[in-house]
Amino acid sequence: MGAHAAGRYLMILGLLLVAVGALLSLAPRFPWLGRLPGDFSFGGRGWRVYLPLGTCLLASLVLSLILRLFRSK
Repeated sequence: MGAHAAGRYLMILGLLLVAVGALLSLAPRFPWLGRLPGDFSFGGRGWRVYLPLGTCLLASLVLSLILRLFRSK
């Protein structure tokens, strides 16, 4: 891997970190996030299991669309 490719990967990683940071800071403004259809939560006395499948699918779709915009082929 050359210096040019390494620099490009570092810039992409930096942009992804900025995007994740922005999402985390804006997360309280979206109360429905984490309560989508397909997000499962169950448990008993003293324990709880949370499976955010719907939220993961939505995040995957959004990230796939964003990455497709940056891919140039």
